Amino acid sequence: MGYANGLLCPQGKQPLLSFGVISDVQYADIPDGRSFLGVPRYYRHSVSVLQRAVQKWNQEKPKFVLNFGDIVDGFCPKDQSMIAVKKIVNEFDKFNGPVHHMIGNHCLYNLPRKVLLPLLRIPGNEGHAYFDFSPIPEYRFVILDAYDISAIGWPEDHPNTLKALKVLQERNPNSDKNSPNGLVGAERRFLKFNGGVGEEQLEWLDHVLQEATKLNQNVIVCCHLPLDLGASSPAALLWNYDEVMDVIHRYSCVKVCMGGHDHKGGHSVDSHGVHHRILEAALECPPGTDAFGHIDAFDDRLLLFGTDRMKSTEMVFRH
Repeated sequence: MGYANGLLCPQGKQPLLSFGVISDVQYADIPDGRSFLGVPRYYRHSVSVLQRAVQKWNQEKPKFVLNFGDIVDGFCPKDQSMIAVKKIVNEFDKFNGPVHHMIGNHCLYNLPRKVLLPLLRIPGNEGHAYFDFSPIPEYRFVILDAYDISAIGWPEDHPNTLKALKVLQERNPNSDKNSPNGLVGAERRFLKFNGGVGEEQLEWLDHVLQEATKLNQNVIVCCHLPLDLGASSPAALLWNYDEVMDVIHRYSCVKVCMGGHDHKGGHSVDSHGVHHRILEAALECPPGTDAFGHIDAFDDRLLLFGTDRMKSTEMVFRH
C-alpha cells in the first residue's frame, strides 16, 4: 500500500502505465502581466516550470508525456514566435521519451497550422490535429483537435474559418467576438478564442470508440478545451462540447476527459460517470512554484500525482 500526495495506491497493484501531464506553459520573453480577469501571469518563469517538470519526469520515467496545449503566449512578439516555439519544443525534447502535443489558441496566434503542426510533430492529415494511440493493450488515448472549426489558425478563406465566423456571427452579438458580454451560462463559450470539432472529426471519434469498445480498452479523451460545465468556466468550453459528449456517452469505454485552457483547473464527474479533469496552468505559477504531474493508470482508476499548484486527483471509474 503506497501513499503519495494524499492519494492511496490500490493495494498490491502496480500501475499498468504512467504518463506525465502539463498544460498552458504560454511562454513569452516579455515581462510578467495579467489575464483579462486580473490573474498574474509569469511569462518567462513558465519555462522554468517546464524544465523542472522534465527533470522530474526523467527521474520518474513515465512512458510518455501529454502537453495539453498553449506552449507560447499570444503576447509573444510575432517576430519571435518561431524562436519561442522552438525553444519550448526543445525543452520538451529533453524528456527521455515521446511527447504528444495538443494545439491551443495561443499556439495558433503565433503560427499557422501548416507551420505549427510539423514543429510539434502532430501526426494529423490535411492540417488536422486529431489522432489516437494505444501505448498498452488496455488503454487508448484520443487526442481531439479543439480548433478544427476555428477563426484562428486556418487560412482566411478556408471552409473551417468561414464556418467558425458564421457560428460567431449567429451566437455572439458583440462586435468584439472575444467578449462574452450579454451571453448567459454555457452560451458564453461562443468566443473567438474557443473553437469546435467538425463533422468529420466527430465521425472519426465515433469510429475510434467503436474499435476501443471491441478491444475492451479504457479510453482517455484529451482536448485543449474543456468538455464539461462542471469542471470549467462557461467561457472556456468547446463550442460543440455537447455534440462531442453525445458521441462519448454512447460508449462505456471512455473513463476520463482531460483538458487545459481554463487555467484555474477543475474536476467533475458527469451524469454518465465520466471524469473531467482540467489541468492547472504552468503559466500562473509564481516563481518557485510549479504545476505539472504524472498519472498512474490502473485497470479501474487514474491517479494524478500533482506537483505544487496542480492538485492530486483520484479518478475511480464508475463502470
